[in-house]
Amino acid sequence: MKTHRMLCFGRNNTSGNAAIVVEESALAEHERLAFARRQDANATVFVEANAAGDMQLDYYYPHTRSPLCLHATLAASAVFFEQHPGTGRVQFVTSMHRQVLEIERADESIFIGVKPQPCSTLPADLAETARLLRTGQADLIGTPRLASVGSAKLLVEVANQSVLNALHPDLEGITSWSRKQGVSGMYVYCRVQDGVYAGRNFNHLEPRFEDAATGVAAGALAASLERSITLLQGDALGQPCTVLARYTDGAVQIGGRAVRSAV
Repeated sequence: MKTHRMLCFGRNNTSGNAAIVVEESALAEHERLAFARRQDANATVFVEANAAGDMQLDYYYPHTRSPLCLHATLAASAVFFEQHPGTGRVQFVTSMHRQVLEIERADESIFIGVKPQPCSTLPADLAETARLLRTGQADLIGTPRLASVGSAKLLVEVANQSVLNALHPDLEGITSWSRKQGVSGMYVYCRVQDGVYAGRNFNHLEPRFEDAATGVAAGALAASLERSITLLQGDALGQPCTVLARYTDGAVQIGGRAVRSAV
């Protein structure tokens, strides 16, 4: 079994969301989750060939298996391009939902092509959302809404970065709510300036695993807003990240940097 530790979406070579890329693994599903729990990383992705011969990605957070994780996809793509320096494109298929991911390299960035996915109808409950986020309803802007590019997020807009940075949500409550609703956590964001947003993702049981960057949320937000955006994340964690989301005719490309971790 070969492992690679990568930092994804970082604004420099020492920041970013950590992901473990695993090749040549013979671990079963429950063993993969146990392996992911032992890693000091937000996500682990197993790269393997499926029965059809496709390059398949199987994603795990420390507490659960996931249908899609774009920072782990970015990490797996970076490892692939290191091993195939003359190649500028690659295609992966996700293990759980067989979602096709088209990847391309552009200078120092890697872009992952995704499409908006249908979401179930979820009645918005401002009071419950505010309670789970442990903030006042007056801090929320508009109505929370579901959006997905492969892993559904509840998108919650707040008034400003002060509100965003001050959040200390009920992580166990959000996890329980997410399981009941079939949703992959809450993504809370605010507008910084035209086309630029800041956000935080709440999809882990432990505060130390809060994402420094969340690619699926950037894609979901760009699809929901129907525009290209720049998403800033991780500054309060000491892991400043930038996620680029290009929106064109309903399709989204999520891009950023990925480097090997020195740790």
